[in-house]
Amino acid sequence: MESVTADSPRNVLVRFAPMIYGPTLLFAIGEGAVIPLIPVIADRLGADVALAALVASALVVGQLCGNIPAGWAVARFGERVTMGVAGIIVLAGLVGVVFASSLAVFAAAVFLIGFCAAAFALARHSFMTTRVPLHFRARALSLLGGTFRAGMFVGPFISAALLGIFGDETASVIFFAVCQVATILLVFFGPDPERAVPVGAGSTQRPAAATGEAEDSGEPVTGAIPTVERAGVFRTMWRFRGVLARLGLAAASLSAVRSARQVVLPLWGVSLGLDAGTIAVVVGVSGAIDFALFYASGQVMDRFGRLWAALPAMILMGAGFIALSFTHDLGSAAMWYAMFAAVLGVGNGLSSGILLTLGADIAPPTEPAAFLGSWRTLTDAGGAVAPLLVSALTAVASISVGVGAVGAIAVFGAVGFIRWVPRYVPRTR
Repeated sequence: MESVTADSPRNVLVRFAPMIYGPTLLFAIGEGAVIPLIPVIADRLGADVALAALVASALVVGQLCGNIPAGWAVARFGERVTMGVAGIIVLAGLVGVVFASSLAVFAAAVFLIGFCAAAFALARHSFMTTRVPLHFRARALSLLGGTFRAGMFVGPFISAALLGIFGDETASVIFFAVCQVATILLVFFGPDPERAVPVGAGSTQRPAAATGEAEDSGEPVTGAIPTVERAGVFRTMWRFRGVLARLGLAAASLSAVRSARQVVLPLWGVSLGLDAGTIAVVVGVSGAIDFALFYASGQVMDRFGRLWAALPAMILMGAGFIALSFTHDLGSAAMWYAMFAAVLGVGNGLSSGILLTLGADIAPPTEPAAFLGSWRTLTDAGGAVAPLLVSALTAVASISVGVGAVGAIAVFGAVGFIRWVPRYVPRTR
């Protein structure tokens, strides 16, 4: 058992709790309460199933578009200010959600929330990449993913309870706003993460992925690599194009499958004619299973390697989506919906923290912000494309075809992880 030293997992994670995990949990609980209701509200505003999927995709499109300005903001103002200001802007987005009288206004408000969520995500990722020792990096980042999953678990149940009490989706949106106010207060008045845990508090040792990146781009591995952050996101993308085009593409497929899960589960329920409360409960149960496995994912990655978490996750989610696509018109469609939502929860739980960990593993060790901006832009692009793909295929063919296509993406991603993880993230212990 690891001793409780100043650099032990327990001590470092306890120090991170009020600075990183607390704000993450509050934000995720509020977001988790609202996400299952986005297609429902869009339906109430007059959208059909395909258009509701398009509106729901505005959340991940916002996250994609927010990565580059978020990277600039983190480098310029630091994690604390970036997270606090993003929280304030989210409140403006929630006002738009409550008072939206048209689908265009509602979609713009959802986009704004996703845009600010990118600032939260990039600030936390950059902070922990430079401060968490390698030997428990996956567990620390899986715990970060786990706090988000906790929100996805608790939020939909709170939403279902509020719907039962008030009978109006507005109550869930107001609950998100209350969570945001608490997040803003914790960020601005809690411990300053940049002072409490300075850069270099964690080990800069990492797997040899960067050498692979440099070789692929024709750049020698030298001490100049940490200065890439000053070159900007797009130049960094070019410099590390080899790993981004290979391992990054596999990671983008995992992001796509995760994002599709968030959209498909409520959308599938709407297409079956289920009420909002039932949909919220099914999504919540899936989130509970997801949440229960998050730390196990980190343990597996730290002990056995990154591939042992990524591959089972992709295989399970691929199989779950493909199987679900054949159940829409069955007499027991609601039962299959609940069952495969649980399967997808298991697969997603096994992947907790894998994108964060892989990004941290292959980022330059001292100034990772620009590379992580590139990495997150690519992975979020996968997340943004998947709901758009589901929407397009639903409009052209059917929702079953759209869901089956997501399963095919998962299979493609599994092959990519098998090929590229051993090359860019070799075992070091």
